[in-house]
Order: sequence, then structure tokens, then C-alpha cells
Amino acid sequence: MWEAGVTETWRELVHRRIRHEETERTPYTLGFEGDVEERLDGHYGGPAWRESLDPAIRYVGENNLSVNTDCGLPATTDVYGSVWRVDRRPFHLEEPALKEPTLSAYRFPGLADSLPAGWRERALEQIEVEKEHFLVAGFGFGLFERTWTLRGFDGALMDAAAEPVFYGELVEAIAEHQLEVIDALLTLPVDGIMFSDDWGYQRGVLLGAERWRRFIKPALARQYERVHGAGRLVLSHCCGSVSDIMPDLIEIGLDVLESVQPEAMDPYRLKSKYGEDITFWGGLGSQSIIPFGTPDGIRAEISRLCREMGRGGGYILGPAKALQPETPIANAAAVVESFLEQGR
Repeated sequence: MWEAGVTETWRELVHRRIRHEETERTPYTLGFEGDVEERLDGHYGGPAWRESLDPAIRYVGENNLSVNTDCGLPATTDVYGSVWRVDRRPFHLEEPALKEPTLSAYRFPGLADSLPAGWRERALEQIEVEKEHFLVAGFGFGLFERTWTLRGFDGALMDAAAEPVFYGELVEAIAEHQLEVIDALLTLPVDGIMFSDDWGYQRGVLLGAERWRRFIKPALARQYERVHGAGRLVLSHCCGSVSDIMPDLIEIGLDVLESVQPEAMDPYRLKSKYGEDITFWGGLGSQSIIPFGTPDGIRAEISRLCREMGRGGGYILGPAKALQPETPIANAAAVVESFLEQGR
């Protein structure tokens, strides 16, 4: 247990939580989208409140291999050759790079294109500044998401059902390409690698649990093994419900599951069933209580999350998604103030 008078860094506290040790302070993360921060400036009479926030987990380096939404143009082409519409929220895929279910004429981007020039030097500078925090590096779209960013969402799902040989080849090619990026990121002195792959939607696994196990699980296991072999932890963001594949994720070595979307899964049931084997990060409803609840209800739910999910360690406080533009200002303030209170 945490002892009074002992000052621990966020990095130490997060590691203890992942080792399933209880701590008096609750590590947290909190992000914002749209105009939420500006409206909070007005609520608090200025931006000083921002200095009080100190998220325990920090992302290091560029958001590698994702879409450049700040290009200033209506559309942009990513390094894989897919075209994205980026002047609307949310940005979306307009034209996938692979028009047909074949890799015969396709080449994945090399490491120099995948990671921009000077990325490592910039990351090391950031690490030096933020070394008291738990640091992660990542590379954007994961295995499943990369299949549909290359083939289109409908196309990827149809491939998995009607072109299983090709879909398996596609996943394997993506996995090998991503392993090169993971190896590069593992040269950084970070605590873990942050994966991101939305396997789920509100009702379950998009591919279906059996196809996920057939196509995604073996390649993902190799990626997790590579990270663990370097002595680092594996964290993954995933929206939606992955209840059906939770035992599989634990089996292949996922250390921390982020989002834990309560509109799709009950975090308290997950904690009861799997809490000894994995750490949960998130759980505060971005589609429910944050936009539609009351400030008192939000405070009560945050207190419950910290009390019940944090029992025995294995929990990091966070919203399932960053606070969205439709969040009422009183609710946003309740989240900020409650997170600061739990972090003290």
C-alpha cells in the first residue's frame, strides 16, 4: 500500500497499478476535443486550470502512421496510398489504396516513410522532459483497422468472409510491416507500446470472435511477444465490446486495455471476472454520463470507478474517449475537478 509521506512519480504509480497493487492516488488521463478546453477557460476565468492537470500516461513522438488531419486541405493521401476526407468531423476514408483483393502490385511504405525524419531525436527530447510519467509510443491503426484503411470498411469485411486466403495474406503482410515499426519504437526508453485497434462495436466484435481468432489473434500475439521480449508493456485502445475475446487478449499478453466503453461493456463485471489478469484504463462513459448526466452523477460515478475498479490495483482512471464538443460545461468541469481530486 501507498505510505503517507512517500512521494511517488506517476510512472511508479502506473507500474504499481499494472502490477495489481493498490495506491492511494489514482493515476488518470484526460483529453479534450473540439472547443471544450476553450469553454473551460471561460468557466474558470482563464487557462490557469490547465496547469493543474497532469495526466499520468504520456504519448511520445508523432502519431505515427495515422492520417494528417492538419494539412489544411479538404483531402489528403496517407503513406499507404489511401485518400481521406479531413475537413469534416470525423475524418473518413474516401478511396482505399487497394481496389482489388490482391497484393501482387502493392508495396508497403518503408521505415523512412513510416517514421518521419528526426522522429527519434524529437521523441528523446520529450522523454527527458516527461520522464516522471509513464511513457508510451505507438503507431496508429492496428491490424484490423489497417485492413479496412487499405480495402475500405465493407471491402475488408467482405474479404474476411468471401476471400479468406487473401484476407489472411493481407493481415500477415500488415503484421510484418508493423513489426518493423515496433522494433524502431522499442529503441526508445519508453515503458510500453500503445496499440490501437477498434475490433469492437456496441454489440460485439466486428469480424466476429471466430474470425478475429483466425485472422487477427496469431499475428497480434507475435507483435505482443516482440514488445514483451524487449521488456516493455503492451497497452491497447479498443472501442466497443470485446467481452467475447477478453480471455484471448489475456492469453496473448495484453497488459492494459484502454477505453473500456461502458455503453458496450460493463466495466464492473469485467473487473470481477478478469481483474486479476489485466489492467483496465478508462470506463467513464463518453456517450452517456459525460454528455447526458449531471455533475453530481458524474462525481459519484468517478468515485465508484476509483473505489471498485481500483480495488486490488489494475485500474487507471479515464474517460472512454476524450471529452467531446457536445459536453455541457458544468459536466466537463465536474470531470476535471473529480479527476484532480482522485489524483491527489
